[in-house]
Amino acid sequence: MSRLNANLILVLTAAIWGAGFVAQDSAMAHLGALWFVGLRFLLAFFVALPLALREHRRVTAPLARKELLTFALIGLALFGGASTQQLGLLTTSVTNSSFLTGLYVIIVPIMSVIVLRKLPHWIVWPAALLATTGIYYLSGGDLSKLTVGDLLTIVCALFWATQVLLVGIFAPGSERPMALSAVQFLVCALGGLTLAAFLEPIAGSDIVDAAPELLYAGLFSSGVAFILQVVGQRWTTAPQAAIFLSSESLFGALFEQCCSASAWDGSAISAAPSSSLLCCWWNSYRNLQKNAGYSSRVK
Repeated sequence: MSRLNANLILVLTAAIWGAGFVAQDSAMAHLGALWFVGLRFLLAFFVALPLALREHRRVTAPLARKELLTFALIGLALFGGASTQQLGLLTTSVTNSSFLTGLYVIIVPIMSVIVLRKLPHWIVWPAALLATTGIYYLSGGDLSKLTVGDLLTIVCALFWATQVLLVGIFAPGSERPMALSAVQFLVCALGGLTLAAFLEPIAGSDIVDAAPELLYAGLFSSGVAFILQVVGQRWTTAPQAAIFLSSESLFGALFEQCCSASAWDGSAISAAPSSSLLCCWWNSYRNLQKNAGYSSRVK
């Protein structure tokens, strides 16, 4: 796969994530933040599981313990980002959350310099400056106006940056990208469900009421999008991936405006667009399989 195609996949990932902000915010009327995180990534795990099993039959080398631990580490970073983002939505807007989450576009290249000793492409730095300026004006020109939810979302950006960097380190050299996706989803689901069981009350009717949001966030925003992220990052660098993925802030604001006229009822994402997204995801997966040995193509 060319780097151009990989970056286009990451833009598609960002669009799916951006639409997911609306579902995440709406779900808070029915479910606690940790229950939502746990259930959405449990659904995502079942999306990735059959692909991981099929991949397991194709790969001859056994899954090493060290590789499994790195997948779990990525899952912990994913859980940190998902939980702080969802908790932040309790006291911040969808637009603020999507924009502040995009701070990882600044953090990833800095972490890349510190951890990998690699300088990112020069375009990353003006992009970081623009993002910082946008955050300043987002707060009304006064940083004291940032809410607790905004601060939690900034912490979320640190976790997302870690997850993007770790995927960029381990996905290109791994022969099991679907296993990576499945393991990170499972770790995130177990973390959310375990904490939620102790901290948040729930009734069966709450899950039913939040079903449309859970289905979109679980199947598409988590399952499809994060698999696309892993596929795309096998052929591009982490700093460049962060730039394309951070466009979720633009898509998040766009979808919020599109859906603001009516409450989220699950129909905002129609069957046709959802089917198109699924087809794009499946074609990307098949394209990945056609590359012999799942070898890295990052140049």
